[in-house]
Amino acid sequence: MIPFLDLHRQYQTIKSEIGPAIMDVIEHTAFSGGPFVEKFEENFANFCNTKFAIGLNTGTSALHLAMEALGIGPDDEVILPANTFVATAWGVSYVRAKPVFVDCDEYYNIDTKAVRNAITQKTKAIIGVHLYGQPCDIDELLTICNENNIYFVEDAAQAHGALYKGKVIGGFGEMACFSFYPGKNLGAYGEGGGITTNNPNYKDKLFSLRSHGSKVRYYHDEIGYNMRMDGIQAAVLDIKLKHLASWNQRRNEIANRYFNEIGNHLVNLPKIREDVKSVFHLFVVTVENRTDFMQYLANNGVGTAQHYPVPCHLQKAYNFLNYKKGDFPNSEYLAEHCVSLPMFAELTDNEVDKVIELINNYK
Repeated sequence: MIPFLDLHRQYQTIKSEIGPAIMDVIEHTAFSGGPFVEKFEENFANFCNTKFAIGLNTGTSALHLAMEALGIGPDDEVILPANTFVATAWGVSYVRAKPVFVDCDEYYNIDTKAVRNAITQKTKAIIGVHLYGQPCDIDELLTICNENNIYFVEDAAQAHGALYKGKVIGGFGEMACFSFYPGKNLGAYGEGGGITTNNPNYKDKLFSLRSHGSKVRYYHDEIGYNMRMDGIQAAVLDIKLKHLASWNQRRNEIANRYFNEIGNHLVNLPKIREDVKSVFHLFVVTVENRTDFMQYLANNGVGTAQHYPVPCHLQKAYNFLNYKKGDFPNSEYLAEHCVSLPMFAELTDNEVDKVIELINNYK
């Protein structure tokens, strides 16, 4: 069986590094925050070419605290894509602001023309998601934000190390939000998240919010949260960060083979912008009969997945916003026809051969 994702294979390649790193945290009893988190924050900020990184417990918390740090709240609106994991919207909802969904473009990322049409006097921010590992149209979104005096936030949960016009993502907006969920390109051995920023005021605010609104222990300056990263996750991430570039390169090699060698007219390959370098967190194709295609691959020993079968505007949790089917046709088509092919750095060439051969033989 060729799995869609196999985290055990990755572990085997770094096992000799991971064990001592975890034991080091235990020996120092630095379990919540502390020196191992600080070390990872410094290294991850350097990786993203930003001044600061703030380690958190989840990527969802990152999106939440970004909204808090920007002062977004009730009666405010935040524009974001309907085609994303729902956590992008949770951050907006947690501060009691209104998510304003828009459709995706031909690259499956937020449609900047739709963004322009969605702006109102209540719009306070735009969240641009670098979906599947491919950066969105950052320059156009920044132009829109500058013209309307609103904030730009990157949702970089799937794009650790991706490049936009030669520059690594993470420092383009006010803040960039990352997830270190285990299946991500840079994944923890549990939950994890973070924010990068170049603004020291945001950094200070985020440090306070993640730790009970406190800068000095037992002195609480504001209502805060318990959202610290733990030491073991930081130590694991710091080990993995050293390997991330090579893992991302291998993902690109696999993606290039898919692009160059899959030639079945029934299978539509994704489009990649010329000015970006994706890190292919996912390789998503579309087919008219998704159930049949996925069953065919499963019957032949290939695992696949769906990301995401229901767009955000049609989720039951957001029924109160009164969106309806047909509002965002691109997102809805993708939701009904998307299939994620096997994509992880440890896939062998022989396994890639088999995936391609099977897809080309699909009828």
